[in-house]
Amino acid sequence: MKTHIAAELEGARARQLALLDPIPPHDQSAQVSALMSPLCWDIAHVAHYEELWLLRELVATPPTNPRFDDVYDAFRHPRATRTQLDLLDPAEARQFAADVRKRVLDVLDTITFETTPLLADGYVYGMVVQHEQQHIETMLATLQLMENPAVPDIASTTPDDDAELPEEVLVEGGRGVMGTGSEVWAYDNERPAHEVDLAPFWIDTTPVTNAAYAEFIAAGGYADPRWWSAAGWDWRQEARLEQPQFWQYDAGRWWRRRFGRVEELPPSEPVQHVCWYEADAYARWRGKRLPTEAEWERAATAGESRRYPWGDAPPSPATAALTFDEERFGPGPVGAHPAGVSASGVHDLLGGVWEWTASGFNGYPGFAPFPYREYSAVFLGEDYKVLRGGSWATHPSAARATFRNWDYPIRRQIFAGFRCARDAAGTGRA
Repeated sequence: MKTHIAAELEGARARQLALLDPIPPHDQSAQVSALMSPLCWDIAHVAHYEELWLLRELVATPPTNPRFDDVYDAFRHPRATRTQLDLLDPAEARQFAADVRKRVLDVLDTITFETTPLLADGYVYGMVVQHEQQHIETMLATLQLMENPAVPDIASTTPDDDAELPEEVLVEGGRGVMGTGSEVWAYDNERPAHEVDLAPFWIDTTPVTNAAYAEFIAAGGYADPRWWSAAGWDWRQEARLEQPQFWQYDAGRWWRRRFGRVEELPPSEPVQHVCWYEADAYARWRGKRLPTEAEWERAATAGESRRYPWGDAPPSPATAALTFDEERFGPGPVGAHPAGVSASGVHDLLGGVWEWTASGFNGYPGFAPFPYREYSAVFLGEDYKVLRGGSWATHPSAARATFRNWDYPIRRQIFAGFRCARDAAGTGRA
C-alpha cells in the first residue's frame, strides 16, 4: 500500500509541475479572474493542506509557518482578494511544496495503517492525493480564462463524425443502490450506500453536443423566457448570456477559444462551459429535463455497487476521456469510448465533461462529516447543484460512479456540460 500511495502522491506532483512549468512567474502570481485564485496560491495551498493532514495531524509536527494557517485557508479569504495577501511567490511556493513532500514521504515509511479511521486503508493519503488532483483541474480552468496561456503544445481539434448511437436509452426503474460503502478513498458525501426507488426514465445516450446546442441558439433559445426558470431568466439577462462561455460567432460559423487558440467549433464534442441555468433551458426547449443525480447514477451503475459504468476495471483510454486525453486539452467527440458504456447502454458517463443534474447538493440518509466539515457539510443545501461524471481534466483518482461535485448554478468556467432525461411515461419535467 505504501508504494501505491507514494506513487499517487508523486504522480499528482509531476502532473502539477508539468502543467505549470511553461507558465511565466508573473502569470502564476496574477489574478486572472475574481472567480479563481492566483496559481501560486493553489501551489502553496495544496502543500499546506498536505502538511496539515499528513504531518501535523499524523505525527504532530510544528507548522512550517503559522501565518500559512490564515493565508492558505480556503475559507478565510475570498478568491478575489487573495492577491492582497502575503503570498509565497511561485518559486517559494514550489520550494515549500517540495519540502513538505520530502517530510511526508519520510513519515509514510513509519506509518502503521488501520490504527485509526483516518488511516484505515490509507484514507487520509487518498484524500490528499485527490485534493491535489482536484486543484490541478482548477488550475486548468484558470489557464483557460487567460487570454494566451503558455500551455504545452495541444493537439488540434479536427471535425469528427457523430457516433451512430440512439438519441436516448430507457433505464429501468425499481429499487437499487446509490452511494458507496466499499470504495476506500470515497469522500464523506458519497456515503453511506443506501437504496433508492426510481421510476423508469429515458436518458440521452451521450452528453449534448456543440452542434445540438448551436441549434438551441439558432432557434432563439436565449431570447425566449419560456425555456428558462424565473431565476435562470433573471441571470441570463443580468449576465447578458447569449452563448456558452468562450464561444463567438463570425463569418457564419461558430468558433471557440481553447487555451488561447481560436478554432472552429467541433460539432461532435460535448458542449462545455455552460451554467446550470443554460443546461436547464436547453432541456426544456427539447421537451425534456435534466436528470436527477439518482437517475444519473442509476444510468451509470444499474443500481449495483460498481465502481465505474463499465465495471470495476480501472479507467483506461478505451473507457473514459479523463486525463488520458489531456494532450488535446479538451473532451474529444462523444461516443468515442464504447468500451466505457454502462450496463444500461449509456455512453460517456465518466470523463468528457462534468454533467449538471437537477439535484441540489444534500447529504445522503445517515450522512456524517468525515474527517472535517469543510469538505462537504458546510456546502449542503439547495444553493448548489450537483455535477457528476468528471471531465477530460479530471484525474482517475477522483473519478468514479459515486463521485459528487457541486457548484453554484451560475458557474461557467468549469468544464461542465450536461445530458437530458425525460419520464418514461412522457415528457414531464422534474
